[in-house]
Amino acid sequence: MPQPMNRLSIFVDGNNMFYAQQKNGWFFDPKRVLEFFLALDGGLSLVNAFWYTGLKDPQDQRGFRDALISLGYTVRTKILKEYYDDNSGRYSQKANLDIEIVVDMFNTVDQYDRVVLFSGDGDFERAIELLRSKSTHITVVSTEGMIARELRNATDRYLDLNDIRSHIEKVDNYH
Repeated sequence: MPQPMNRLSIFVDGNNMFYAQQKNGWFFDPKRVLEFFLALDGGLSLVNAFWYTGLKDPQDQRGFRDALISLGYTVRTKILKEYYDDNSGRYSQKANLDIEIVVDMFNTVDQYDRVVLFSGDGDFERAIELLRSKSTHITVVSTEGMIARELRNATDRYLDLNDIRSHIEKVDNYH
């Protein structure tokens, strides 16, 4: 008899989601995110929750990272690199953690049946296709204008952040 598909892993592309939240004008609460997805399909157990973020320096976002860890997230970080953009003539900072996300997805693949990926990055298309071929159910969470068509096409379920806002938004009086 097949095992019920109730083991969940969550992967949050923190930098991608920061821009998505800025674009939408509201921010989500990492604790409410866990609660929402555990309740969404009923009877799920969380096996892993990973949060990936770029840092200006080793002390950057220390309080936020500590809070994530206390909620049960595994936090992966990378120091931002500075890039010069010839077109705009400006420097920008970027920390690309796509490889770390994919490595963690495949390194823990035997531990879960369901994945929630918070990212709109089309670079994840191939990884998602491979996970689906292993009978993993994939939900991608992003927002209009930031979700790559290829990624939306490759996933089992797409949720727009604005559609689940009431369940995951950071509110001051929430405990």
